[in-house]
Amino acid sequence: MPHYIQRGEIPPKRHTRFQDAEGNLRYEEHVSRQGFAGVYSNLYHLRMASRMLAVGEFKAVAREAAAETHRHRHLRTANVASSGDALSSRRLLLFNQDAAISKAHVDRSMSDFYRNSHADELLFVQSGSGTLHTNLGRLHCVEGDYLIIPRGIIWQLEVDQPLRLLVLETRGPLETPERYRNKHGQFLEASPYCERDLRLPEFVPPINEEGEFKVQVALAGGTQTYTYAQHPFDVVGWDGANYPWAFNISDFEPITGRIHQPPPVHQTFQAPGMVICSFVPRLFDYHPDAIPAPYYHSNVESDEVIFYSRGEFMSRKGIEEESITLHPAGLPHGPQPGMYEGSIGKRDTNELAVMIDTFAPLQVAKSALAVDDPDYPLSWLE
Repeated sequence: MPHYIQRGEIPPKRHTRFQDAEGNLRYEEHVSRQGFAGVYSNLYHLRMASRMLAVGEFKAVAREAAAETHRHRHLRTANVASSGDALSSRRLLLFNQDAAISKAHVDRSMSDFYRNSHADELLFVQSGSGTLHTNLGRLHCVEGDYLIIPRGIIWQLEVDQPLRLLVLETRGPLETPERYRNKHGQFLEASPYCERDLRLPEFVPPINEEGEFKVQVALAGGTQTYTYAQHPFDVVGWDGANYPWAFNISDFEPITGRIHQPPPVHQTFQAPGMVICSFVPRLFDYHPDAIPAPYYHSNVESDEVIFYSRGEFMSRKGIEEESITLHPAGLPHGPQPGMYEGSIGKRDTNELAVMIDTFAPLQVAKSALAVDDPDYPLSWLE
């Protein structure tokens, strides 16, 4: 994960008196993971972060699973009926106890603020551009960006060009893979990306405003709105290792070999109960007898989700940009007829895709049925 950084003004010692030139006291807020044992950041506010005017009623939001057969699926998510801001436009597609996968076609900037209290979030920008404004600074986002937003971060997404997002919520921290880091937390030389590829939040001076500021909060099973007496972005400075960050898929350097490499070489992030991988343009295998197309496989303990972003998908026909395929655990899958043989002798691939492998079975949401291709399970017939 990203390392320690500091932004703005902070005192020389933690948990000590911190005043401005006029003697006004700054209020420290410690935001930590795993109690006090995980990564954390210390924020310094103009006013107490807990100055609340009103607590809204809890609104239950049920994740409805479709009573459907267990089979391979192809979801044409480019056709999902979605519009609104980064919250109201979300349409749930797949979920389990560890993850929720949604699509969002964002055509409006957010007016309220948002905090997910019970899940970390990954936003993959399929297209469009905008700015993620947070209480720890801002991140500009463009096509191909992964935005990693730890739980507890308060944010707004401003739209410059309409955004099409793949949204992943996780029950635990989204991190860089442990096997890419040395014992000190630094990326290894053999890792497919490193610290230079990460974009960290740009500090923005504190907003000194009082009034009524609504923060929509996502909780397990629903949402609630809290109204605060000051702007939530009143932070004069902060330091630590818990903050939002961005990584563009184009900065992932693929690992290739003489024969076909297994999917773990494409791993980009990890989270409890899943891995996230990036398939990017790359050279094919160069053994004289290599078959570049993936071999047929049955992962008996994981469900495989692939979001096809761009390019030519060498193992599949009939796949569109923004298609999602779901290959459930235990069912064999692989290239469609002719693609396995047809890959022999090819030099490279120009595909761009995001894969999410979950270790617990995924359920198909009712809202996904409108874009489900019922004939996809038969696509391996000659």
